[in-house]
Amino acid sequence: MQFESITISRQAEYLERFRECPQKTSDYSFINLWGWAEEYGLQWAWEDGLVWICQTKPVNRFWAPVGPWFEIPWNKRFAEYWGSGDALHRIPEKLIQVWEKEINQPVVVDEDRDQWDYLYDFHELLELKGNRFHKKKNLLNQFRKKYDYRFIPFTRDLIDRALAMQESWCTWRDCESSDSLSAENRVIERILRNWDELTGIYGGAILVNDSLIAYTLAEKLSADTLVIHFEKGSSEYRGVYQAIHQMFLESLSPGIQWVNREQDLGDEGLRKAKMSYNPVDFLKKYKMNL
Repeated sequence: MQFESITISRQAEYLERFRECPQKTSDYSFINLWGWAEEYGLQWAWEDGLVWICQTKPVNRFWAPVGPWFEIPWNKRFAEYWGSGDALHRIPEKLIQVWEKEINQPVVVDEDRDQWDYLYDFHELLELKGNRFHKKKNLLNQFRKKYDYRFIPFTRDLIDRALAMQESWCTWRDCESSDSLSAENRVIERILRNWDELTGIYGGAILVNDSLIAYTLAEKLSADTLVIHFEKGSSEYRGVYQAIHQMFLESLSPGIQWVNREQDLGDEGLRKAKMSYNPVDFLKKYKMNL
């Protein structure tokens, strides 16, 4: 396979393959792949009607291919493309199930819990009903009562203000001392600065006294599933995260049933925060060594 850089110029072609994928996890949205390509050294190759993904930083490993999985002679492709010692990463559960039936060579498969996508019921997050969401609803109501706020859809006119808020957020969180936060900050800037070229990106923002204090960026993974890529708020506004999350969902057109809030990457704080919104399911992913 001939791997090459992931480019916006092939975005439309990639999205066609992604639509044919039987299970769509957050890792493989175009915005995610392209946005993080420089950080992970991601490349792609186009063979067999699939898009094959390779990671080169900080280690070399393959991701799952994207496209119509059920049409591929997998045993033959494994023999052609991969060999002993190769590692595969972020493999969705449905693809693992196919491979376990069709691949004859010995492989070692393990759950990759840190990469599982968190899946939520859209209406539960929108309404925040019951004791499970009492703290979230309380913080949201406090925000609504305390601040003279305005929620608006995210547009290109907000990019400079979002970047300024992101810089302040990074100063507060000391991004320079964290490789993961520094990388995320670079990805956010890359995505915002290329807003007009990215298909399907949208979001929302909250303003107080005309100052942008929170924003969220998202895209649709499928007709009924939304993925939240980034969600940032100014720390001095109590309840700001509950507000941007709920108000953005409230602004959406009917049809969304599920909200994908991506992985926790093994971060204890992220895991606790994602669990606090009561996921209804996980999109499980696996790793495989040949």
